[in-house]
Amino acid sequence: MGDLLLVRHGETEWSMSGQHTSWTDISLTDRGREQARGLAPLLGSHRIGAVFVSPLKRARETADLAGLHGARVDADLVEWDYGGYEGVTTVEIHRTRPDWFLFTDGVAPGPAEHPGESPEEVGARADRILAKAHAALANNEGCVVLVAHGHFLRVLTARYLGLPASAGALFQLATGTVCRLGTEHGRPVVAGWNVRPPS
Repeated sequence: MGDLLLVRHGETEWSMSGQHTSWTDISLTDRGREQARGLAPLLGSHRIGAVFVSPLKRARETADLAGLHGARVDADLVEWDYGGYEGVTTVEIHRTRPDWFLFTDGVAPGPAEHPGESPEEVGARADRILAKAHAALANNEGCVVLVAHGHFLRVLTARYLGLPASAGALFQLATGTVCRLGTEHGRPVVAGWNVRPPS
């Protein structure tokens, strides 16, 4: 059975500035587009059976530039809904909540259409995606690729390993990288993390 390949989208203006970006649908920077194109050889070295991508522009653009055509758009792959912290940096949040930590505290409530998510709610979405990915892997057609967002993929990794959503804090994830989740002796493992193309 193939592995699960996680692709974090390339750099955006807000990933550079550290602003929390969930539903704000911004494009990649020029460097982000270069990062995405650079992933094509890495991904091309795997036999790929299925690709799922977040509906947000930065993820879809990354998938296209990385050569992952025919991806299935799945709303469960969107980034953590940051609610009232959309567009706000951690430094700014710490001015009023010095002990705040996303992976345990969640976010401040936002507008009605984006109220924010708790770590457990993000974990439930990750579980749904993992169920779809495992079903695709069961077809034995190769690896399954998920193109999505930093905090969401960190939570998904924790859930893949059987850990609580809050354990996503343990997995720092850079833009424009590939991670590989696999198995060893039938148990889930991290087989590669923050892999970049050779320079």
